[in-house]
Amino acid sequence: MTIKMIASDMDGTFLTANDDYNRRRFERVLNQLEARQVKFVAASGRQVKNLQELFEPTITKGYEINFVGSNGALVATPNEQLYSVYLSPTQLQQVIEWNAHNPESAENIIIMAGEKATYVSNHAVGPVAQMVFQFYPNVTRVEKLLAVDDHILEMTFVWPNNEVQQHVAELRKIFGNELHATGSGFGSVDILGKGVDKATGLQVLQDYYAISDHEVMTFGDNVNDLEMLQKYEHAYVMPNADQFMLEAISKRAVNTNVNDGVLQTIEDYFGF
Repeated sequence: MTIKMIASDMDGTFLTANDDYNRRRFERVLNQLEARQVKFVAASGRQVKNLQELFEPTITKGYEINFVGSNGALVATPNEQLYSVYLSPTQLQQVIEWNAHNPESAENIIIMAGEKATYVSNHAVGPVAQMVFQFYPNVTRVEKLLAVDDHILEMTFVWPNNEVQQHVAELRKIFGNELHATGSGFGSVDILGKGVDKATGLQVLQDYYAISDHEVMTFGDNVNDLEMLQKYEHAYVMPNADQFMLEAISKRAVNTNVNDGVLQTIEDYFGF
């Protein structure tokens, strides 16, 4: 059975730590994959612009990387944007009003990822606010989020890690018919358009490249990876994932993210 596309989550999966990856090893793997006409996809809760900056040292050498960003809300090949799904002004208002009346959101930071920039409130301070500047491109502070003139791909809340699943379940119960809620790690809970996830984003690339489900390999570690791990036969959860993920997905990568587990699993599968 031939694999024609490999998609990997980033944080906790492909990246070792501090936005780092083994560039030499990755580029050796890309050489082998390109010789076999296998596409590589960075599939992340991060925005595509952030992913392009992350892989710039590799891309500038001529290597091609496809992107499923914002948990599937935006999809791009190395040369063009193929797909995007935005939250409507009404949906944004509904979520912000819900957050304002949620007692557990008193110190919550709201992040809005748009086409032009990433937006946070002027009142956002502390370590979480600094994290926003690390993981999001072109961060802009604003007085009123609803006054932002941009197309918004996703809205993100940040809670303590151990509360993420609880809040995801609550948001799905409240907005399940209109929006999609998922956890992205580091305490992030993302609100996306209805039906938007990494699996639907990958399907856009599959249609573009004429690739079937059985020709796709995926890697992930968190709840926002579940759809793309459950959809495909060749799906691997990272050994460093939380227990609920290890129970949900049967195949495991051969090593953890900090030990290049994705690259090692690819090398072992293809024998190079």
